Amino acid sequence: MTVWDELVGQPEAVSILRAASTAAAAIVAAEAAGHPPPATAGMTHAWLFTGPPGSGRSVAARAFAAALQCPDGGCGTCQACHTVKTGTHADVHLVVPDGLSISVQEMRQIVLTAARAPSLGRWQVVVVEDADRLTEAAANALLKAVEEPPQRTVFLLCAPSTHPDDVPVTIRSRCRVVTLRTPSADAVAAVLVGRGVDPEIADWAAQASQGHVGRANRLARDPDARARRAAVLAIPASLRSLQDCLVAADRLVKAAEEEAVADTAGRNESEKEALGQAMGAGGTGKGTAAATRSAAAALKELERKQKSRATRAQRDALDRALVDLAAFYRDVILDQARAGVSPAHPEAAGDVRRLATLPPEAVLQRLDAVLACREALELNVKPRIAVEAMTAALRLP
Repeated sequence: MTVWDELVGQPEAVSILRAASTAAAAIVAAEAAGHPPPATAGMTHAWLFTGPPGSGRSVAARAFAAALQCPDGGCGTCQACHTVKTGTHADVHLVVPDGLSISVQEMRQIVLTAARAPSLGRWQVVVVEDADRLTEAAANALLKAVEEPPQRTVFLLCAPSTHPDDVPVTIRSRCRVVTLRTPSADAVAAVLVGRGVDPEIADWAAQASQGHVGRANRLARDPDARARRAAVLAIPASLRSLQDCLVAADRLVKAAEEEAVADTAGRNESEKEALGQAMGAGGTGKGTAAATRSAAAALKELERKQKSRATRAQRDALDRALVDLAAFYRDVILDQARAGVSPAHPEAAGDVRRLATLPPEAVLQRLDAVLACREALELNVKPRIAVEAMTAALRLP
């Protein structure tokens, strides 16, 4: 199994990246032999992976990073491929935002590290997941490095699109763009079956996730995730009064908060414990007072980062619920149009048919309300306010 096998339903992208890794190997071989690097258009110093959520942007970037370090172009079994996959390769640096954004301090540190010559591998590789979360200052710091890259450094950026709201034009113009697409349900199901999931559950999860590989895997394996989804799908047909709307909003927000706590609590505690040990917690003797003050400052900074991470986790959990709601109203529109397209939520067919009696414009207004709520959350509107406004707009006549 090569590193490319993990990139589901993206044959065009795999072809481009394979050719680039071959060109990169030729450059390394020429330099090792003391020859000038060959003129090739296949390899460049900056790449931008774009595509809808679940298309595999970060998977593509990591697979390409492994192929650049691997002597066989991404065999998937050598030490280079293994260490890149596990995030422990000395020359592959992953920028994965825990919180709401990627700070300029973090990016400056990564840029300094990327300026070094490779220590073990063939290239210094910087993978920036969610590059759309770069602050303006962080984007400027990255731009300077991309404008004048070190000879053996490659930047791999991941973002939803090439829109200026996601990636500044100045950075976009210096990158080669690899566009990914939403994989088919059949391709996602095949991956799940290969990971040991029952074929029937795999087919359902692939359809329900709408081509999102990570979400399909979660739905197939996590009963709590399936229960949360079922609760979300029950909302549209239950909103008969304003009280129903407020109760539904409260449940949505609380469920997202609980999911965020469950996802981050264990990591938070281990980080605090590790910080305490590093700062000499419980020590006695000279210097203890100064160490305690330093530990308090470090703990305060850690708590700030953890709070930002929890906020991001809550928003991500809410967004997953909103995507399910949007797909529900999509199913209603498909039912009204008698379109021969598979629904995203076949188990909610009864509620879909009931809401299909609404005028088409009313269904579209409800879909717009869900999408507006997603937008409001990205603009830092308080979750409870945004969700209550949405459920009020979803109320049935």
